[in-house]
Amino acid sequence: MTTLAERPHVDRAGKPGRGGRSRSDRTMIYLLLLPSLLPILVLSVFPLLRGMYLGFTDARAGRNVEVSFTGLANYRELLGDELFWNSFKIGLLWAFGVTVLQFLLALGLALLLNQQLRFRGVARVLAVVPWAMPPVVVGILWKLVYHPDAGLLNEFFHRVGADGLRTNWLGDFSTALPAVILVGVWAGMPQTTVVLLAGLQGVARELHEAAAVDGASAWHRFRHVTLPALTPVIVAITSLDFIWNFNSFGLVYVLTAGGPGGKTMLPMLFAYEEAFRYGNYGYAAALGNVMVVIIVALLAVYLRRRLREAN
Repeated sequence: MTTLAERPHVDRAGKPGRGGRSRSDRTMIYLLLLPSLLPILVLSVFPLLRGMYLGFTDARAGRNVEVSFTGLANYRELLGDELFWNSFKIGLLWAFGVTVLQFLLALGLALLLNQQLRFRGVARVLAVVPWAMPPVVVGILWKLVYHPDAGLLNEFFHRVGADGLRTNWLGDFSTALPAVILVGVWAGMPQTTVVLLAGLQGVARELHEAAAVDGASAWHRFRHVTLPALTPVIVAITSLDFIWNFNSFGLVYVLTAGGPGGKTMLPMLFAYEEAFRYGNYGYAAALGNVMVVIIVALLAVYLRRRLREAN
């Protein structure tokens, strides 16, 4: 009698092949995966490849418009487009500012929520409420707060006798970007808080107790125990936050639509304007391709440096 391990593997259809699975089994596996893979291919992979291709064409809006392959023409035009590079600088300021402030505030909030506080469960639920709100709703809410005439912020300054601080927060060149960054921090901080809180709960309590016995202060315990243990989590969440913030669209579009005077024109808003306001689909796709390459390169450098420091 032959055992299972001694049975030969035959590649004929319907019989076991390499790995012990028959061709019919493998076919059935692919068929079962097809319903889940098909939407991904149709809604994600195909549009991505299509967008990459359009970046090398002169595609424009309209019916029966002939599309020609133009090679690197869009990219040569992009290199001299001051409006794009200005929007890219604004996007970096926005992404860097929101990511840094999100991390600092979320770390403080996570440290607080990790303590044995009364009603800690309720506080944790309230802390993630902004995360549950769609970006469009958040934008409308804060647009009402910033309203120059009936907004809560200007009304607060009026009631405390500080009328000199009242301004059109989203319409003034000097305050529009900081005001939008503040909203971005408020909307994205809960997500970072949840991730950091999960990381804090993974730090062994015995390490803190041993450090306290050795006479380490709270600051030294945080610096030499908590922070090193959180480093992998910090690298991961700040990298993801930077990508998400740089690719922001809905929140800023609702708040300012890129104004005033382009002071909050993020790259995604600029590409949207080129595609759906001016109909330059090919040029807009080229903008998207360039932004993807630049962000991937920046993140690669950042992650490599942080992981070197961690090791």
